[in-house]
Amino acid sequence: MVYFVGAGTGAIDLITVRGMRLLERADVIVYAGSLVNPHLLDYKKAECEIYNSAKLTLDEVLAIMQRSEAEGKMLVRLHTGDPSIYGAVREQMDELDKLGIAYESCPGVSACFGAAASLNLEYTLPDISQSLIITRMEGRTKVPPRESIESFAAHQASMAIYLSAGMLDELSKRLIAGGYSGETPAAIVYKATWPEEEVYVCTVEKLPQTASEHGITKTAIVLVGDAITHQNYKKSRLYAPDFSTEFRQSGELSKNHFNRS
Repeated sequence: MVYFVGAGTGAIDLITVRGMRLLERADVIVYAGSLVNPHLLDYKKAECEIYNSAKLTLDEVLAIMQRSEAEGKMLVRLHTGDPSIYGAVREQMDELDKLGIAYESCPGVSACFGAAASLNLEYTLPDISQSLIITRMEGRTKVPPRESIESFAAHQASMAIYLSAGMLDELSKRLIAGGYSGETPAAIVYKATWPEEEVYVCTVEKLPQTASEHGITKTAIVLVGDAITHQNYKKSRLYAPDFSTEFRQSGELSKNHFNRS
């Protein structure tokens, strides 16, 4: 059996309890050594086999999975963040389907949520943005034309931009071309939730300068949108006294105000 496990954003206590328990049970772990905090391997049992996928091809990873399955071993494929976000897991799963090897997924905390926690952000502020766009700049891996930075910028929603720290001059220009003003709040979060995390709040037009001043060229996520400075938003209607819900009628004092049991 193969388990695809999200390692979380970096801090070793931000892996899920399920993910931690799978690491503790694993006979074999194949981990993304270029991105995953190696201290997560401290959860493994002493006799567990460890492989760093940063040094392996897809075929070599699959060979380890196939051998582990033949030997009746449980294997954890440990991916950074959440495997469903830029995890390149589908191509592995399709090959496992061909080989008749069963697998399951265990979610993890993705970088955009670790970064939001570091900044105490809410991406979805009423009257500011009710959407979060997760995307990336085109690099060695192509991006469909309909998903260009400009097309997403036109929505003026909150954006979390992955895998683009080395292209911030181009990113800044394309965000502005798409509709964000140069003064739109932005943030660069380097190694979100790791001990060496760095967080810088700036503007869209100052993204390249900010990264250059702090020597950031990789392993950072870029956040864009007015939610970053959390100004001029409206309060949620959910807790308004004149807003009825299944659990509370408008105009009523909550019974929990008097009875906390």
